[in-house]
Amino acid sequence: MTRTIAIIGAGFGGLSTAKVFREFGFDVTVYEKDSEVGGVWSTSRRYPGLTTQNVRSTYALTDYPYPKGYPEWPSGQQVQEYLEGYVDHFNLRDCINLNTEVTHASLDEQAGSWTVETMFGGAATSRTFDFLVVCNGIFSDPAVPTFAGQDAFLAAGGRIMHTVDFHDVNDVRGKNVVVVGFGKSSCDVANATVGISASTTVIARTIIWKIPKKFKNVLNYKMLLLTRMGEALFPYIELKGFEKWFHSGGNKVRESMLGSVQSVVTGQFSLDDPKVNLNPHNSLETITRSTVSLASDGFFDKVKSGQLTVKRECEITGMAAGQVTLSTGETIPADYVICGTGFHQRVPFLDDAILDRVTDDRGNFALYRQLLPVDVPNLAFNGYNSSFFSQLNCEIGALWLAAYLLGDLTLPSKQEQIDHITRRLAWMEKRTEGKHARGTNIIPFSIHNVDELLDDLRVSVGGFTRFNEWLLPINPKNYAKLTTEVLKRNRSKISA
Repeated sequence: MTRTIAIIGAGFGGLSTAKVFREFGFDVTVYEKDSEVGGVWSTSRRYPGLTTQNVRSTYALTDYPYPKGYPEWPSGQQVQEYLEGYVDHFNLRDCINLNTEVTHASLDEQAGSWTVETMFGGAATSRTFDFLVVCNGIFSDPAVPTFAGQDAFLAAGGRIMHTVDFHDVNDVRGKNVVVVGFGKSSCDVANATVGISASTTVIARTIIWKIPKKFKNVLNYKMLLLTRMGEALFPYIELKGFEKWFHSGGNKVRESMLGSVQSVVTGQFSLDDPKVNLNPHNSLETITRSTVSLASDGFFDKVKSGQLTVKRECEITGMAAGQVTLSTGETIPADYVICGTGFHQRVPFLDDAILDRVTDDRGNFALYRQLLPVDVPNLAFNGYNSSFFSQLNCEIGALWLAAYLLGDLTLPSKQEQIDHITRRLAWMEKRTEGKHARGTNIIPFSIHNVDELLDDLRVSVGGFTRFNEWLLPINPKNYAKLTTEVLKRNRSKISA
């Protein structure tokens, strides 16, 4: 019987998995290479201007609300402090090993157990577990491009870094800053440097739609995009019920809703103003290709006023001392080049032979329900489901895994799981034009994914709650009772 569980990573995924597994009677050990819990929200990874995309009420774990007095969009530091509070509230501190890097995890095929090798303070140790859960997240390994001429740029005192390695805005005081990328982290960082740097220029290979926190500065975006109706605006892999009508007979209604939002965003941010010129010139529906990006406060106003420059549809083709050259042929001054250029999705502590068994021939993670590899025993991944409600998906994913380990789930046959994974990956790749983070990006279908897990678990938040969620933002606390239901059903197995 599975009893001992190793969890790698102490962000939302690792902490919620530890808490849920402990409730189900498992012996849990968490390994975290950083000096504090938090994952992407930890001090070592926070950049100036970092806040949540979700409003506070929708980005909480089901049974632990944010402290009173937190702003609607908490800062990165506040999220990290929230997770510290979660650890203490549920007495998880004793099972978490900080400053402990997992250097290798090896599978004993015959026994089905995992030996986890770690490094702490220069000392190597190892321990064997019944089950391994990988919760290292999909934003853990920064990707920084190599630029032609960067040696000369660096030799002259220039700096090249990822956004997660930029911590103090005063470092760029009086410097010329070039930010690569147009995602949330790039725009947040650029926005934060204005008024401190000598100049700030954003280099955007692709212009994407940005969503305002409040439409027309009045309607909170949570009322549209953080609802079931918001998800239904975009076609899911399987259309059922009202959604099926919404994308067939009611398609004109759906298109009209998207068109109205697009028109509001265009006007609110003055995207067609020549001084801004940041209209993506495509449908708002394209926000589902990779990520939904919330606009940084005042970003477009700063572009309009000339405090911030965006060079659209170009990239850096060369560097020299104190400058970068763009694909347009233009040369601009640069002392700092800060890259919001995404992340590699790697699991460095697993053998290549194991990774080959958990990924497809294109390197996408092939996981049933975004959790379970079909061909490797006693291994799971949690948090490989980037979405608006990633924390809720992590928690429900942990509940699903706990029930699975107790034999409380009926899974389809191995071939049916493989067919399901293959079909989903093909759909994700087509929908995102290949920008699905190696098969881990489920944006914007957060609640669809939760619903599938709950169906497997044979529990539900109830018809009334689901109906309300069509027009009102998802409230994670409505899902807290589900853990109690599954616990009650498995009480005899837990106490055995």
